[in-house]
Amino acid sequence: MSESLDQWRAELRLGFGRDANGRSVLRVREHNGPLLVQRALYPEGPQICHVAILHPPSGIAGGDMLDIRVNVADGANAAISTPGATRWYKSNGRQASQVARLHVAAGSRLDWLPLENIFFEEADALSRTLVELESGAAAIGWDIFQLGRVNKPNHWDAGTVGTETRLTVDGRLLWIDQGHIDADDDAVRRGVSGLAGFPVQGVLWCFGPALDAERHEHLTRILPWEDTLRGAVTMIPYRSRQALHLVRCIGIHMEEVRDKMAQAWAYLRLHVLDTPVHMPRLWAT
Repeated sequence: MSESLDQWRAELRLGFGRDANGRSVLRVREHNGPLLVQRALYPEGPQICHVAILHPPSGIAGGDMLDIRVNVADGANAAISTPGATRWYKSNGRQASQVARLHVAAGSRLDWLPLENIFFEEADALSRTLVELESGAAAIGWDIFQLGRVNKPNHWDAGTVGTETRLTVDGRLLWIDQGHIDADDDAVRRGVSGLAGFPVQGVLWCFGPALDAERHEHLTRILPWEDTLRGAVTMIPYRSRQALHLVRCIGIHMEEVRDKMAQAWAYLRLHVLDTPVHMPRLWAT
């Protein structure tokens, strides 16, 4: 529901489960405001339910608040994506925000694969992804951001971006990744311990069985260290031979960073989630 003519408040609730035939189904689909999904798709067969989140205004402006809640239960497998990039526009003095709360029950699995966020001039944006897992759940997802435009000398001259990804298991915090970027903050944007001058960044997280040393090393070789693209891999051990696998990448061109994120997702999906790779058709359109 809109608060005024120039700002939107939108909510989306999705619930996944399994039916009597073992098919993953979209049981709950509720929305308020311009945030919705259309029909569920099954490009990988009945075990995995695919949906795409649509935001008809096609961009987030000052004062907009988007709230997404996803629950995957009863051993269901869900894959969620978006049909295009999320564009954050000039704020006009009001912060815009999007919060995605993802809950995955024991024995269930989620692929969270939204396309990139692009922050334009004078955006004031807050993007949060809160992942709540139960023991025995598995999940993989990412957040990818671009500051401004690649064809500008400084890419992004004015604005503020706050990001947070938080992952808990059985209510206990396992990992948190927070960032606050001001367009004129050279320590973060230019520093070697920050973005090192790159306008694009991506982080992929995957929770499930730990990779052995050989497969972990193979994953590191996917990620380059070049003039326009850099990447690294971390593994945080968890009990019962599980782990949180993290892949980070920064670069100049969104296409290169997205491609490396997709390669890492494909590798981890196969070797951690034990699921064959099926690239979403939306990525090719």
